[in-house]
Amino acid sequence: MTSQASFSERNRVVLPDDVEQLKALIAQRDATIEMLTAALESLKQQFLSLRRAQFGASSERIAGQAELFIEPVSLPVPPVQTETITYERERRGRPALPKNLPRVRLEYDLTDAEKSDFVTLTRIGEERSETLDYIPAKLQVIEHVRAKYAATRKCDGSQTVVSASMPPAPLPKSNASPNLLSHVLVSKYADHLPLNRIEGIFRRHGVELARSTLCDWVLGSTELLSVIYQAMKTHVLAAPKIHADDTILPLQDRGRGRTVQARLWAYLGAGARLNDRSEWIEHPAAVFYEFTDDRRGEHAQRMLGSYRGYLQADAFAGFNALYQDGRIVEVGCWAHARRKFFEIAEAAPKDTRTAAHEALDWIGRLYAIERAIADEPPDKIRTLRQAQSAPVLGELRIWLEGTLRTILPRSPTAGAIGYALNNWPALIRYLDSGILDIDNNACHAVTGMTGGMPRPELCRLAVRRRDSGADLGSEHPRWRHNHKASRNASNRSGAWKRRGVMPAEVACASARSFNRMSACR
Repeated sequence: MTSQASFSERNRVVLPDDVEQLKALIAQRDATIEMLTAALESLKQQFLSLRRAQFGASSERIAGQAELFIEPVSLPVPPVQTETITYERERRGRPALPKNLPRVRLEYDLTDAEKSDFVTLTRIGEERSETLDYIPAKLQVIEHVRAKYAATRKCDGSQTVVSASMPPAPLPKSNASPNLLSHVLVSKYADHLPLNRIEGIFRRHGVELARSTLCDWVLGSTELLSVIYQAMKTHVLAAPKIHADDTILPLQDRGRGRTVQARLWAYLGAGARLNDRSEWIEHPAAVFYEFTDDRRGEHAQRMLGSYRGYLQADAFAGFNALYQDGRIVEVGCWAHARRKFFEIAEAAPKDTRTAAHEALDWIGRLYAIERAIADEPPDKIRTLRQAQSAPVLGELRIWLEGTLRTILPRSPTAGAIGYALNNWPALIRYLDSGILDIDNNACHAVTGMTGGMPRPELCRLAVRRRDSGADLGSEHPRWRHNHKASRNASNRSGAWKRRGVMPAEVACASARSFNRMSACR
């Protein structure tokens, strides 16, 4: 009690006797408490987000929603999401084997000993069953035999020796056929097999191929593919819309003894145009990759400087210079805006409802409309969006502005709402054209961004050799492996396959970039 009394005495000494001064002191302390509370909420949200990124599920699905309003306020009510689920009863049993596979017929008959047990045998039919067989791959050696002739020229009668010509080898001074080089590239970039495993597979076939040889084949093959580099870029820049995104690629700078964050940029060209007969013609979707040492905006400005059309991307400040003259029209990404609310809702206590949950309800209604009209032609999609999505967006903006006035200004929810309001013109731009998407998920899929983690084949550690100025993969035995960067990464190839971007198009989209950067596993 004595210590508590002395503590109270000390506090009374510092308090002023003037009432006005006391009021000012209380107001100052209230402001400090509010600031510290907001900082605490922000730090708590950062901690929960980091914990979820490290240990939580990658799916952005939630099971309950929350209330952060300080005082009641009259706001639009989020739409109640109803979903009609239809399904077909799952067929039991093993699925039928594909009809397009070649069939080999094997017939089985009774043996002579079995037939001798019967007086008469009349074949009345047959029982049929199928087994799936696999023919293992095999290596073969192709002998190129060129006929050689001793010949006499017609023009002057001189003697000479002529040999028949043959197709040139893909790589000079290499004994690898085009089929073998293609197999190595597909195994490495499509099947994600590191070269040391490919080396072991060839060893099982009885052929010793050094990993350094395989690495030289990969680099040489990308040089061959570089002839389509400019053609791919021209094709993407001719699209009516481009989706742009980038992902982190750890770059090992051996000369400085440290690892820096390089970037792999993806530009997905797609969309549709009306032809002379007023028919919608799809622009064949393709992806162009570019590797850079950093994330400066000048890289995107150099790539898209001559482009005219829609650019759908996240709110990256490096793109802002492209929108100044109006040649490129900015289109926002609702998936990016939604993720900020999702992270807050996911961190909220279970069975509670926050403003972030209500925001997810609003955005969910927009996506429900998109799912319902996805198969319509672009002109009808635009009409339906204007009739259905535009009213929802109008109410959502009223809700965002009203909710922002009821929460702490520095809270994570305020930051999420501020992001949506600051980028509102770009976020509602998809209403203007039926060829636009509500989000940038098409490009997120080809860069593999899933909860902030890139796809495994993109998440490797590149190596910078300062003596040559080249970026080479550490597949070579002289170079060190690093698998940590690819841990917890996930492959979301299905999304871009559904949009018509096939692996072959993706693999050779930017051969020059892949020549500079090779996977290190």
